[in-house]
Amino acid sequence: MGHQPNGHQLPSSLDAETAKSVAATLRALANPNRLRILATLQAGPITVGDLTVALNIEQSAVSHQLRLLRDQGFVSAERHGRHIEYRLYDNHVGELIEQALSHADHVRLDIADRKPLSAHAT
Repeated sequence: MGHQPNGHQLPSSLDAETAKSVAATLRALANPNRLRILATLQAGPITVGDLTVALNIEQSAVSHQLRLLRDQGFVSAERHGRHIEYRLYDNHVGELIEQALSHADHVRLDIADRKPLSAHAT
């Protein structure tokens, strides 16, 4: 069972450059650690050290993922003395994560509700 978009009209076609840009955005989300970082940042700004503790991920890995997320425009950074705080770039990022989570839950539940096909079905 699918859902209709809420207020957003999907284009009937994408030009090559737009498709390339959207694919890069989706690739940036296609990593569990990056998704966990973005989900954590939805609660507010946080430092690399605090992310390392919260997610139990090595500091170098967190820094690497944050650099990629920053390059893709998902997060921004602000220096406070010796520490740098990271935050979601804007509300669109949170909405994108929420939509992805909602879709994943919907698909997971739909698959769980499906009845196995009978071996004798035509």
